[in-house]
Amino acid sequence: MSSLELVGVTVRYAETVAVRDVSMTAAPGEWLGVIGANGAGKSSLLRAAAHLVPFTGTVAVDGVSLGGLSRRRRAQLVAYVPQQPELPAGMSVLDYTLLGRTPHIAYFGVESAADRRQCRDLLDQLRLADLADRHLATLSGGELQRVVLARALAQDAPVLLLDEPTSALDLGRRVDALELVDELRRSRGLTVVSAMHDLTLAAQFADRLVLVSAGGVVAAGSPAEVLREDLLSTCFGARVRVLTDEDGSLLVVPHRSRSRTR
Repeated sequence: MSSLELVGVTVRYAETVAVRDVSMTAAPGEWLGVIGANGAGKSSLLRAAAHLVPFTGTVAVDGVSLGGLSRRRRAQLVAYVPQQPELPAGMSVLDYTLLGRTPHIAYFGVESAADRRQCRDLLDQLRLADLADRHLATLSGGELQRVVLARALAQDAPVLLLDEPTSALDLGRRVDALELVDELRRSRGLTVVSAMHDLTLAAQFADRLVLVSAGGVVAAGSPAEVLREDLLSTCFGARVRVLTDEDGSLLVVPHRSRSRTR
């Protein structure tokens, strides 16, 4: 298991500051959820952690700064699943998954039989074995989500970054996808950092939460410490209630700003 640490990370797009001096740590094997309103800086923060956008500050895995490493070595340590991945319509599920092995293949080399076996085993674990030869264009949203996850897992990186991993899925598929991530986190010893828009599911799956607003960290801690009505109402600009279910789970319920008229 590996830790991920961000120290003083700032991301600017021209004159706009998307992430402002953010410091946070995901402990080895932890699931850290990043929450916040649209435009709060969640995606930019994850893209900085993956070294996909210019930034100032430091991103380190197990205390080693990623800035001094080659792109290939960084990809061996951190895997990133974007909110809207590029999905070549004519590519097969197996070939797309094999792209995840690129950091482990020599320059001008090709994937080995061992790489193909590893990816087939991974597809089997994610219940995708029967779809290995299907083109991406023929898959459902839930199937595509698992395929994108398979490609990231094929990198064998100890840190997995997920940007809104369930945004395109219905409620049932959202839970299934997050259950799968949690199962893989535990079985493979992964450290997971994910941007999440469903606050109730974030409370159920993440060990800790970081609430960001206007590019900065507003609160960090356990779900019970972060999911407070006053904080959420201020950061999301909406009335919310935070309830506790009979099993102790937190439920975040939005309220209409005006009472319903009949």
